[in-house]
Amino acid sequence: MRQEKNLRLTSSEISVVWSSYQNNSFSICILKYFLANVDDPEIKSVLQFALDISVQNFNFSKEILQNDKQTLPIGFTDEDVSPNAPRLFSDSFYLYYLKNLSKVGLSVYGVALAIAAHSDVRQFLSQAIQTSTELYNKTAEMLLSKGLFVRPPYVTTPDHVDFVDNKSYLGGILNLTNNNRPLNVVEITHLEANLETNSLGTALMTGFAQVAQSKKVRNHCLKGKEIAKKHVQVFTTFLTDDDLPSPMPWDLEVTDSTIAPFSDKLIMFHSSLIIASSFSNYATASAASLRTDIVASYVRLTTEVAQYGKDGVDLMIKNEWLEQPPQIPNHKALAKG
Repeated sequence: MRQEKNLRLTSSEISVVWSSYQNNSFSICILKYFLANVDDPEIKSVLQFALDISVQNFNFSKEILQNDKQTLPIGFTDEDVSPNAPRLFSDSFYLYYLKNLSKVGLSVYGVALAIAAHSDVRQFLSQAIQTSTELYNKTAEMLLSKGLFVRPPYVTTPDHVDFVDNKSYLGGILNLTNNNRPLNVVEITHLEANLETNSLGTALMTGFAQVAQSKKVRNHCLKGKEIAKKHVQVFTTFLTDDDLPSPMPWDLEVTDSTIAPFSDKLIMFHSSLIIASSFSNYATASAASLRTDIVASYVRLTTEVAQYGKDGVDLMIKNEWLEQPPQIPNHKALAKG
């Protein structure tokens, strides 16, 4: 990587690269376990590609932080994963997981690039966007070839351009007569996407609840599973009320293994990532939706996720699993001596 001499990283750039170091050290652990427990050679090749990307991004992040003389985070190591633990998820689950992983990568790295000035950081993020795109396309092609790709519903649309000319288009929050206008394609898009991610989250938390070593972590995962199932039902109802199918991954098998492949620290970190993703997805969906009853549902579900997230953070702090991001000096405290 090209270094810009005497040019320090900004606070935003430190944040981006520090988080990338953490997240990719985590992904490496997850993908190592998946690779050790996959049967389909084609799916294995996509998993290997994903692992290679995570290792590359991890090394780039490490180099940038070291060049800026930043303290490296601990992140996750081989102590947080047992690749030889029995299989917990199906091969199909791995593909859906990779699809979601690549979507998150595209979103996170895309936003980060727009606030970066340092050439090394921009080069790293640009490359990360490119490889995330490749991973998504490889995963999508594999899902399609195996008949597993979940397509949003096909719909009939008007043959003319129209404009909103009445406030009734927005509907009502408390609509007891259920006479809201039909969903538009933007609303359908977000409902289907959030339905799919919560279906994946249900399977993930089901597996984690079986293998977590701490009772409190197990209970946290069980609660997350129930929240995800509830949210799936909410999004499904919006679709079925308009006679639309509610497509979702159907082969998210979880085995009966109770042997932990991951540390409780890693499981809780994964939970926090899911919560952060839910916040982002629901905020985007709420802003894009024009029916007030849908917006109200997203706000209500976000509040529920926020409380669940706080419970998780409290648990991580209690067990000293939450690594503190770099922060500025406390000048007020220093001034007091």
